[in-house]
Amino acid sequence: MSRMDQSLFNEICLQQLRLSGVHEGETVAVLTTGDERADYASAFMWAAQKLGASTFHLRLPSPVEVSAVWRVGETGLAGNRVAVEALKAADMVVDCTFLLFSEEQFEIQGAGTRILTAVEPPELLARLMPTRELRERVEVAADRLAKAATMRITSPHGTDVTYRLGVYPTVSEYGYTDQPGRWDHWPAAFVFTGGADDGVDGTIVLAPGDVLLPFNTYVQHPVKLTIEAGFIRDIRGLPGHSSLDADLLTSYIESFDDPRGYGMSHVGWGLDERAHWHGLTQFVGGMGMELRSFYGNVMFSIGPNNELGGPNDTACHFDIPMRGCSLYLDDELIVDAGELTVPEMRPATQR
Repeated sequence: MSRMDQSLFNEICLQQLRLSGVHEGETVAVLTTGDERADYASAFMWAAQKLGASTFHLRLPSPVEVSAVWRVGETGLAGNRVAVEALKAADMVVDCTFLLFSEEQFEIQGAGTRILTAVEPPELLARLMPTRELRERVEVAADRLAKAATMRITSPHGTDVTYRLGVYPTVSEYGYTDQPGRWDHWPAAFVFTGGADDGVDGTIVLAPGDVLLPFNTYVQHPVKLTIEAGFIRDIRGLPGHSSLDADLLTSYIESFDDPRGYGMSHVGWGLDERAHWHGLTQFVGGMGMELRSFYGNVMFSIGPNNELGGPNDTACHFDIPMRGCSLYLDDELIVDAGELTVPEMRPATQR
């Protein structure tokens, strides 16, 4: 349960739905599971009604068996055709369960329904309320990324990896959704695309302070990843350092018994100067969206790429935001040791 007063939560959800273009005559559905996020459902339905929209709450049952491992793409909507059809009939779905990577989400979007995922703590939703100015900067970044043929990432710790681009679309996340069939996540401020399935090669060295999601932990000991033809071929600690983080990473991937868990997925960078790298120390719950968004982070993903239209739908997934990296698009420096170089991507106060 949130520490935020319900009336304040109602108001920030009203701001969100205004940004997402909700208006009279539309239908907004709110999706939850069991007893989770009932206050979210109340707030979003109140906000939808204030804007003249029809609204309903679709509450799925809690799973009979709860897995200790986050298996992406598995949702309570699987096999529930009545529920899926109800959500497809809405103009907007507020997803408080996390449908991403699921066939059900793709089907709902395909019907023209826009989807907003909202699972972070209300206090964080309020602090990282989306803005149109931030959307403009994210879209500048997405335009640059969409035109690039290659991406190279380097770091002082030894990272030097190259992605061959152009196979998969570029996705922008700026925290609200006002276009039919669009998905976004509140809060969010980053762009990403995927390398060709066999087109990622090089070395990534995770340094202390980089972030392991969904572990929701910070790297304590360096980890060296060797990548060939789009797959991680070796994970190990560096000489003279503990191998604990490398062992944990390997053990988690191996627990899925799926070699596609070693595939390289999406890659991009964050643009929200309000987001805190230390955010995991502030809020309990959520999925680490603040860490994906913090300004100048370079984030790569391991596992599924089906959200981009790729063939890898493994349930094993990591997002790993890194600090202090440099990122080049077609040899043009875009992120310089964690600082954005393109003026139009920076906050107005930094131009």
